[in-house]
Parts: sequence; C-alpha cells; structure tokens
Amino acid sequence: MDVRLVICGLGRVGQAFVGLLIQKDRDLQTRYGLNLKVLAAVDIGGAAVSAEGLPLKDLHAHLQKGGRVEDMPGFGKKGLTGKEALSTLPADLLVETTPTNIKDGEPGMTHIQTALSHGRHVATAAKGPLVLRYKELKTLAEKFKVKLMISAATAAALPTLDVGLSCLAGTEVLSAEGILNGTTNYILTRMHEDGSPYGEALAEAQKMGVAEPDPSLDVEGRDTANKILLVANEVFQAGLSLQDVAVEGITKVTLQGIQRAKEEGKVIKLIGKVEKKDGRILASVAPMALAANHPLASVRGTEKAISYLTDTMDRVTVSGGKSNPLGAAAALLKDIIRIYSF
Repeated sequence: MDVRLVICGLGRVGQAFVGLLIQKDRDLQTRYGLNLKVLAAVDIGGAAVSAEGLPLKDLHAHLQKGGRVEDMPGFGKKGLTGKEALSTLPADLLVETTPTNIKDGEPGMTHIQTALSHGRHVATAAKGPLVLRYKELKTLAEKFKVKLMISAATAAALPTLDVGLSCLAGTEVLSAEGILNGTTNYILTRMHEDGSPYGEALAEAQKMGVAEPDPSLDVEGRDTANKILLVANEVFQAGLSLQDVAVEGITKVTLQGIQRAKEEGKVIKLIGKVEKKDGRILASVAPMALAANHPLASVRGTEKAISYLTDTMDRVTVSGGKSNPLGAAAALLKDIIRIYSF
C-alpha cells in the first residue's frame, strides 16, 4: 500500500523521522506492506515537493549539511506553507513535528486542523494543539473519519498510551502514575544518589544537554502536566484542560528533604498522576516520596515510566524508551503502522 505523507517541521525530530524512513524502508514493505512516500517536507521558509515522492536520501543529506528544504535542488519551493501543501497535494497523512507551542498551538494547530478537515490522518509529536484543543481536534477527526495519533507527544518512545489503550483493554483503569520528564528525573537521581545540590545537578544536566538552557518547562512541572493531561483525556476520557491539573515542580526540593525520604526508605520523584476519586477524575503533578517497593522508585537518570492500576489486571508498569529525537520519530512511525495495520 502506498501512503503519501506531508511532513511539517524538519528540525531534529523531523530529520530523525526522515532518517528512520530510509533505514526502515524494506522492513516497512515486507512486514507491513507499507510504501511510505513523502510528497512534501515543509519548514518555516518553504518546502521541498515532489508528486512522485521526494528522494529521501538526498533530502536527508541536504538537511544534515544544514540546508533548508526550500533550497533543495530540483524540489525546493520557497514560501510554500504547510496549510497550502496539505490543501493541494494528494496526501494521505500528516506527520507533524513543529516545535511545541503552548500559547496558541501554532503552527501545528493549523496543520492538524487542515489535515483532518481534508480527510487526512495525523501522527503528531507536537503537544501544544492537543493540550489546548484536544476535544475539538478529536471531534474533527471523528467527523472526517480519520485517525489522530499522539504517541510521540506523550513521552516519545515510552508506550504511554499504547499500554493504557490497548494492553489494558477490557479493564477499568483506576489510576495512572508516571515519571514523564527525563530532565527532572535526572536531577532528582543525582540529588538522591550523589548528594548533589539542586543547582549543581541542574547545571550538570544542562552541560550534558539533558536540560535546556531555560529549564523552566521541565523543572516547574509543566512538561509533565502537558503529558499527564493527554493521558487523562485519552485513557480516562476525562475532558480536562490544563487549568484542571494541579502542578508543582521540583524547584523547592531540597537535599534535606531528599535525605529525610532516604532515612524513611523512600525516594522523591516528580509524578504525574491521574486517579478516579469520588466519581471524579483528578490530575496532578508533584514531587512524591515513593516507598522503595513502588514500581517507579527504581526509575533512574533520564529514564521515564508509567504505572497503571486496574480493577482486573492489578498494576501494570512500563519503563524505558529513548528520550531523544529518534525516540519521538520511532513513536511517529509506530502510529503510522497502527493506522494502517489495525
């Protein structure tokens, strides 16, 4: 089956996705019967376009050298927007990897709305549109009978949603607890294991590239809040907004607090949580002192994990997965395979 793609966003995740398509081309055809053709690769200054499908090795090499898509020899079109590409090209699916924007969701919001309203499936790594207008986008997908797949927006390679939606089918999910941000988990691990003060652990994370120069999205708990909100709305059908999530980050966690927890045989982790309580669905983010036998207590460094509690299967926990552009790209590819294989 030929599947025609438009990729919007050719930053680190978008480039990793193109590289993955090259690497997995034969496997996709032999195992899944999928021949993925990229009709357009769109970025901020324009696009590279081919009705027959772009030569991906040439595109990848061009991007790796620092080239812009609109300057790709023989295929570049300056000024062509994602909305125009999705409105005019005979694409089957949008792969959305533009930077996350929690203020208004753009440009991903426009790309996703355009794709869905033209009857095109969407696999997205951008959290902004989903956090801001999840219900509207889901309704639009249902109206045009297409899929909106969001695995890459919820902890990248960690199969956060797959477990909750597929592996736990037939159960009642009572709660979900997750370590969903690798930066904060790295900082707390250094504080717990090595006695590093918060500022020192943060500086080390920044030096290693684990934390951004402005780490506020991570350390204030907002990245975890975005992800646990999506878990709440996908797995629990909660219909929540960001304003419904109580959020506390790790900036007030001290070595004294870490030490007190250790003396009690506990470890402090930043936990995103969804739970059913008194007929309501509640979502929160906060540092929690976990007992040593808690399944999330042993999750170290930049690792992430999610633990579901159910009525019939008891507790099911999954951890690991790459916390990098390749991990997000792999999640996008997984979602595409799921669209056409199930």
